[in-house]
Amino acid sequence: MADKLNAVKGMNDILPPDSARWEWLEEKVRALMARYAYRMIRTPIVEPTALFVRGTGETTDIVEKEMYSFEDRLNGEQLTLRPENTPGVVRAAIEHNLTYDGGKRLYYMGPMFRHERPQRGRYRQFYQLGAEVLGFGGPEVDAELMVLAWQLLADLGLRNVRVEINSLGIPPERQAHRAALVKYFEQHAGLLDEDGKRRLHSNPLRILDTKNPALQQMVQEAPQLLSFLGEASMARFETVRSLLAACGVPTSVNPRLVRGLDYYSHTVFEFITEELGAQGTLCGGGRYDGLFEVLGGKPTPAVGWGMGLERVLELVKEQGTAIEPPAPDAYAVIPDAAALPQALALLQQLRAAGISVQMHAGSSEGMGSMKSQFKKADASGARFALIFGADELAAGEVTLKALRDGSGAQERQPLADPLAWARKLQSAA
Repeated sequence: MADKLNAVKGMNDILPPDSARWEWLEEKVRALMARYAYRMIRTPIVEPTALFVRGTGETTDIVEKEMYSFEDRLNGEQLTLRPENTPGVVRAAIEHNLTYDGGKRLYYMGPMFRHERPQRGRYRQFYQLGAEVLGFGGPEVDAELMVLAWQLLADLGLRNVRVEINSLGIPPERQAHRAALVKYFEQHAGLLDEDGKRRLHSNPLRILDTKNPALQQMVQEAPQLLSFLGEASMARFETVRSLLAACGVPTSVNPRLVRGLDYYSHTVFEFITEELGAQGTLCGGGRYDGLFEVLGGKPTPAVGWGMGLERVLELVKEQGTAIEPPAPDAYAVIPDAAALPQALALLQQLRAAGISVQMHAGSSEGMGSMKSQFKKADASGARFALIFGADELAAGEVTLKALRDGSGAQERQPLADPLAWARKLQSAA
């Protein structure tokens, strides 16, 4: 016997009935995005490695430690499984001149890949929903995107989520803050861990994002970027907050919020829950006006967010929202294989009319007993059984048996005109 093969650690199968939760979530997302006039974009799972080195940031954990990168054996090109999708969206926008006729509101859903230690809500292959607005520079789209995320969580019935917000200002303001940070951390170099020492001069802003408990007090006392923002940046920040308040989205300012990627400027934000332990960030994003130029495009304002779908579904489950897999309208009970031609022809007509029907499937020994078929019909969740018995077929009919209303009522219907009685199944839905 051949050795058993299992999925790669941290890359999970999504099986029925759990897949019904994913379908439910995806339907909610598509409906909401349509209401906000966002359109789907699909980009490749594999991109040039340079896209993420330049776009995500050479000194980020993602690029330094977590990417699945490899050399294409055909041409030697360095490729990477996408660890996030914002650089890919911007690359596509530049390549196809997507904003030539004005700004675009886009969204995507799909798998991302990071080589990190798997834990609850955090996997090596994970699914991310993202929304990106390209070509609009005003604070109103920053607010709109956050309202969009807030509304999605509300549509999913989620509670106890807080929104933290900060501003990273513009490059000169960040440079002044950076110089103050370097000076401050140099004065406390003896307290820095190895990661902090490595980043002290390459990217000191990252130290503010440390998860090391021993550094928290020192980090809390570090210079705050908000203190270095000019009048225009502060006015923009306050406009975003006031627009959110007008839409009923409460926010709290977190001056230590810097996000983990190099391309952010001005508004940054996170949606956080306390109910998933250490993996409490459900959604995060911000404005990244400089990314188009970094990737070889024309200066283009842009803002977006990403949301981890595994974490969202964990919270849905944690807060008690039950998602039941869809049940068929009817289950076809077929006592004898000789009835299969007539049964299949009828089922095709019903399905063409929009009725969902699960057909009983037999084994090499036959179709199975009526008793076993009715057990499977009941287990399917169908509201009706369609019985293709010999007596019914001889009369040119099929029996409809109610399975869910407790009556067990039965009635015969003509095989020749299924569309007339198919409405019975639809009206019972």
